Amino acid sequence: MKPLVSIVILNYNGAGYLAKFLPSVLATQYENFEVVVADNGSSDNSISLVKEKFPSVKIITNNTNEGFAGGYNWALQKVKADYYVLLNSDVAVDPHWIQPIVNLLESNKTIAACQPKILSFNNKDVFEYAGAAGGWIDALGYPFSRGRVFDVCEKDNEQYDTAAPIFWATGACMMIRSELFHAMNGFDASFFAHQEEIDLCWRLQLAGYKIYACPQSAVYHVGAGTLPRGGRKVFLNFRNNLIMLTKNLPLSSLIWKLPARFSLDAISAYKGLLSGDTSFFFAIAKAHFAFMGYVLSGKLKRTQSPKALETLEGVYPGSVVYQYFIKNKQYFSKIVAKLAHY
Repeated sequence: MKPLVSIVILNYNGAGYLAKFLPSVLATQYENFEVVVADNGSSDNSISLVKEKFPSVKIITNNTNEGFAGGYNWALQKVKADYYVLLNSDVAVDPHWIQPIVNLLESNKTIAACQPKILSFNNKDVFEYAGAAGGWIDALGYPFSRGRVFDVCEKDNEQYDTAAPIFWATGACMMIRSELFHAMNGFDASFFAHQEEIDLCWRLQLAGYKIYACPQSAVYHVGAGTLPRGGRKVFLNFRNNLIMLTKNLPLSSLIWKLPARFSLDAISAYKGLLSGDTSFFFAIAKAHFAFMGYVLSGKLKRTQSPKALETLEGVYPGSVVYQYFIKNKQYFSKIVAKLAHY
């Protein structure tokens, strides 16, 4: 019997997406899988729609919206499988997308999690913002991807079609060993949403495991990379990134990297303000104050055995901000060209 794969879709008021994308997920060609919709306190007709239109789908319900992080922590406590696939509700899949990832995980027990190639649903030969061909991070903690740097998404010309170690696998579509998800205590629920998957993958690497991209599998994501920059999304991204760095970096690195990040964040905020984007400015300012409040509250728990970031896989040892904005290098391959492999 092949390993049991449980495809868990966290849903919040996503009836339209479920109606559109569940058929492709249910058409998956793999002999031992199940589909679970974990409803995160929806107020729309998501549950009734799934019951009526997709009776083979398992449903678990939460009374409140605990965000991506808390929602999956709650849901996966109720799901028993060899592998979990965390799949966004706005993703279409190819029929044979599961097997290549299972093959990779089964071939190497040190690989904790994998992601497929993430392409744009609306432009299927272009990488999608949320993960592209595998997540990386730079020395100051700025995330980017093979095929996506900041807002520039490359065309997929099979340039990243080799399975390779990465720093983080996207939460839009991640397969992870169930026992390791629970052994790491899942996501950090305080993140609510944004960058919790990077934090989890970082902790997995610190525990001695690898994260991989498996481009032999492809999925198609509608995504939210075009959402306005201001408001809660920017707040969560900037706050959570600073929390993640403070949790996982050695103190010898944190003592200079944290002030550097505060300075670069401030430059971004004032650039937004000068261009008239006041919501962006105030979201970053609010994120900094919230981060400091979080640290002073004593809630932050540092990783037991932090290691220098540059010793891990999928790390660019320089500044992606400098390469992108000053050197005008907008493609991943141009930025990491001098590294041994990517």
